[in-house]
Amino acid sequence: MGALVTPLACTSPVAGRNSVRSLAVPSRPYSWGWRAGLPGVGAHALPPPPKATSLQRVNDCGLRASSSTFDKEPCMPISSGAYFLPLSGDLMTCHLFALCFDANDPLRLARFWAGVLGWEMADDPPDGIALLPSDDTGFRIEFFPTQEQKAGQNQMHFDLTSTSLEDQQQTVARSLGLGARHIDIGQRPEEGHVVLADPEGNEFCVIEPGNNFLADCGFIGALACAGSQEVGYFWSEALGWPLVWDQDQETAIRSPRGGPKITWGGPPLMPKTGKNRLHFDIAPPVHGDQQAEIDRLVSLGATRIDIGQGEVSWVVMADPDGHEFCVLTPR
Repeated sequence: MGALVTPLACTSPVAGRNSVRSLAVPSRPYSWGWRAGLPGVGAHALPPPPKATSLQRVNDCGLRASSSTFDKEPCMPISSGAYFLPLSGDLMTCHLFALCFDANDPLRLARFWAGVLGWEMADDPPDGIALLPSDDTGFRIEFFPTQEQKAGQNQMHFDLTSTSLEDQQQTVARSLGLGARHIDIGQRPEEGHVVLADPEGNEFCVIEPGNNFLADCGFIGALACAGSQEVGYFWSEALGWPLVWDQDQETAIRSPRGGPKITWGGPPLMPKTGKNRLHFDIAPPVHGDQQAEIDRLVSLGATRIDIGQGEVSWVVMADPDGHEFCVLTPR
């Protein structure tokens, strides 16, 4: 087994809609960092960050995508009260193994995303299909069968990047040719991002060029999630990925090795309707201990849950916001 725009949302009502601050994070590296509060380790404060001046909006449905008008200036990457600590390999106890889709037709959906992303397909997981990354994404995408129909907007979605307007148009055209469709979630005509849905209705955004927050990311720029500040902190510690944004209850993390960012937009949170259609599979390293990892995750705020999985080798858990994820055996 095994979140929509770019970055993160700090919502406030404006003329019946929501506005959001764009996260044009400077290129200054913050790799191998950690949140404050770990005892017994010498922490040092971050230098004063640049002033946040960019803007981004969030529509009524919660799909967030930056407008090219408002993402030209750098924003504060981490709140001034946060700290970074050096990370050692010992702290990196769990890794993100896969992003998993529940699919009514796993093969069709896998073929769609293989075509969009240019990834190879592999019949690897039991009863599922995997896409193996051809870039620095760092995790696979897996598709598992379900009889449940999609209900409501997903809590997580892809933000795909563009190097030029022509590149953006090509991504949109390729996606439409493979079975995607345009969807209207309240986006304004002047906004540069394009909102699409895959053949099973899973939303994703094709971001216009010039988005500074995703400037150093690959084609999958971000996994944009609905979620609280607390859950951003949880996943930072769970995966050992440093925070690259922490302000106004918005958070983002990124692997020290690069790849996509994972963002959480803060309040107001989207209502959760049933089991999420997308979820993370995480795993301890080859010589790790699954039970020890489960205990650690519980200490960070996760809970074990039963979704009817029966006797299986993985353990189903929920993060502090109640979103499901799975802890696999070491690999």
